[in-house]
Amino acid sequence: MDGAAVLQIHPERCTGCKQCELACSWVQTGQFQPSRSQIRVHVFDEQASFAPYTCFQCSEAWCMQACPVNAIDIDPESGAKIVLDPVCVGCGLCVIACPFGTMFLDVGAHTATKCDLCSGDPACAHACPTQAITFEPGDAGAWVSAFGEKVHAAFVDGQQGEPR
Repeated sequence: MDGAAVLQIHPERCTGCKQCELACSWVQTGQFQPSRSQIRVHVFDEQASFAPYTCFQCSEAWCMQACPVNAIDIDPESGAKIVLDPVCVGCGLCVIACPFGTMFLDVGAHTATKCDLCSGDPACAHACPTQAITFEPGDAGAWVSAFGEKVHAAFVDGQQGEPR
């Protein structure tokens, strides 16, 4: 996806307001229900800092490879990997296969859910008041390094005590 618009996460800008979670849940479900949002904000308690994370539409797409019924496809307009709800059987193999924990099961609908980039106009990026989430040209997943550095500082460098 070189050069295509992708979600870029800038964890150093996140204030933890969680407006992204609210916007996502509203667009995806019609309800302000952050537990059903496809973007999550991780809270680093000891540092009083935050970092949003979501599916970065990886090229390997382990979720797609694990699906036994081919219920995950690529949207031709946005390039996002999307769940085809009528095809999905809710087995959860995609959730297990995702190494980043950004696939979820909607127990009410009995289907998998993931970020679909809001059909190319991500609500989370519009809702973020600090531009910790942007939708701009770049490499999908480039933001993971910054998130990894934040996790490393919190847990490996001992700022949050011993890893659990």
